[in-house]
Amino acid sequence: MSEPLRDWPKTITVAVTGASGSQYGLRLVECLLAAGMRVYLLISQAGQVVLKMEADLEVPARPAEAEAFFLDYFKAPPGQLRVFGRQQWTAPVASGSNPPDAMVICPCTTGTLASIAAGVSTSLIDRAADVTMKESRKLILVIRETPFTAIHLENMLRLARAGAVIMPANPGFYFKPTRVEQIVDFMVARILDHLGVPHRLMARWGE
Repeated sequence: MSEPLRDWPKTITVAVTGASGSQYGLRLVECLLAAGMRVYLLISQAGQVVLKMEADLEVPARPAEAEAFFLDYFKAPPGQLRVFGRQQWTAPVASGSNPPDAMVICPCTTGTLASIAAGVSTSLIDRAADVTMKESRKLILVIRETPFTAIHLENMLRLARAGAVIMPANPGFYFKPTRVEQIVDFMVARILDHLGVPHRLMARWGE
């Protein structure tokens, strides 16, 4: 879809991979759009399957159709949300000449974690993460796995040393949630804080 000319406060790439926890990614995109940010959305093949299993969303395979689907789903104006294919190497996120302000992989599989840690860009998600780091932009990995093996931990340490933010999906319970949506919002609030995006998802500690 053509993108109307407009200045967005920030451009955030959100990647949804095949780990359980697709609701985190959906809620994150929803909040970013509500805050007036432009979102570049990338979904792995396994991520598409999990979206169907966990959120009952039949996401079209073609990027243009998926973009139209999500524009309607989130009620976003054309241009605010862009969807790119898994091998769409002409996408802005594939080049350091046009990097986003930040990237969040939410949820992030340990397989995706491993590919990024090894510098293996076999998909647009891997390449976008590589570009984000090499251009000194913020990369947040919302890992969703348990327990962690030594390999997982070593990959997380390697990326943390390279500047990535490792943020496992470990919601707190001190605020006494009564609904799943509140647990999701806890994690999304932490992500938004690290992106510098204002929100009112929950009261802060001590308030």
